[in-house]
Amino acid sequence: MLRITTKEIAGNFGLFIEGRLCGACVSELEKCWRGAIAGDAPVPAVIDLTDVSFIDATGKQLLTQMHEHGIKLVANGLMSKFVVEEIERA
Repeated sequence: MLRITTKEIAGNFGLFIEGRLCGACVSELEKCWRGAIAGDAPVPAVIDLTDVSFIDATGKQLLTQMHEHGIKLVANGLMSKFVVEEIERA
């Protein structure tokens, strides 16, 4: 299960992700992001992964694409921090 919440903090729009970023949930996050790029919503400057408990290979691939488009990835948990560090090193 995945929960995506949008918030504006200090003038920046962010997506706050909770749960497991895997399988069909990755498609939901991608749909939110692609919709924002298309002009349906503000484009997020930050993806907060603090409350994400698992990220599969497809989720990591999407986060990599988002990072390449200039979105900052924020993580706090051990697994999500590891994934974000791998993405930032690449």
